[in-house]
Amino acid sequence: MRVLYLLNISNPDRLSADSGWIFADLLAPSLADAGAEVTVAAPAAAGDARCGFHRTKVPGTKYRARFSADIDELVALIGAEKPDVVVANQIEEAPAVRTALLEAGSDALLAGYCHYLPFSFAGGGQMLLDPSLDDAGLGRPVLLAFAAGLAACDRVMVHSSTAASWVSAAAARVTVDLGDRLRVVPAPRDERLVRDPATTRPATGTAIGVYNHRLYAHYGTEQFVDLARGLSASGAVRLRVMDLFGQRRAERKGLDDSPERMREKLAALPHVQIVSDRGDRVRYKNLLAGARFGIAPFRPGCPWSMSVIDCQGMGLPVISPRLGWLAEHIDPELCFTTPAEAVGLAERLATDDEFHAVHAKRAHASTADFTPALVAARYMEAIS
Repeated sequence: MRVLYLLNISNPDRLSADSGWIFADLLAPSLADAGAEVTVAAPAAAGDARCGFHRTKVPGTKYRARFSADIDELVALIGAEKPDVVVANQIEEAPAVRTALLEAGSDALLAGYCHYLPFSFAGGGQMLLDPSLDDAGLGRPVLLAFAAGLAACDRVMVHSSTAASWVSAAAARVTVDLGDRLRVVPAPRDERLVRDPATTRPATGTAIGVYNHRLYAHYGTEQFVDLARGLSASGAVRLRVMDLFGQRRAERKGLDDSPERMREKLAALPHVQIVSDRGDRVRYKNLLAGARFGIAPFRPGCPWSMSVIDCQGMGLPVISPRLGWLAEHIDPELCFTTPAEAVGLAERLATDDEFHAVHAKRAHASTADFTPALVAARYMEAIS
């Protein structure tokens, strides 16, 4: 099977902070192990030496990634690669890919991966547009482009049961019939970030809680800042906050400067350390290894979180607001609804060794089905 993997990369200056690139880099070799011939078309290479690579332009903004597909380039690429399957990781590009397949005379299966959902659902079934994609009122056009992408695909892949439910509900509202095309295919864990808690010694000194998520406002970072104040006041926990982006391009800052603003707010708090992995996965692992537990983002439209899986694979229990996929995946004992509950959970994980050991073991086990080999098998089944 020849697979052409179309990958949008939003952050080429810091690939270690681009979950789409990391997933492709982990998955492509495992797809090759499973017998596929994989070519990745992206602004940066992913996979290993067995994987082909076609360099594409970096979209200037997240909106260009959704609305400026180069059909001429796609036609030429499809003609050169002659794929059996084309995977569009930017689902809004699927109609352009379908057009290119038609013009190239290709009968390749078109699979769309819903890596990012431009909406979420609140209690009572109210659909909410993702504020990160609603600048200048573009939220609804993005939603409609997403729906058009669903309609253009032969297969639609999502990360989780929560994502499947949301995508099905959104499709129904815009009269797109998904039929039997929807598949749940989780993202792979990074095997470099796996550590059995049964074989590690607990860290000494004041317990560290790690927050390793993007600092965008739409991730609910203001709520995390409030939680950080509460944890700082308790004195039982120090916080390690990852600065995953470093210095961002002007185009990205111009659309949303909240990461820089949030970083300044957090840096001003006592007992809060802002750290950078500098794009180095070994350094990133060591920063996680020195922590006692992780903290999930307060992002309502969360269909998956690579950073949560990173912590859990390392045997770090993760406390989480009761939201979206987080409530589906994280142990109910570690979910909270109020800041006071969050502080209480953090303090208990910091001081109760037995409670921590139980949840460290559960956290590690919760990632067992996300090895690249197992995910590649589910991927191959979905696109066959």
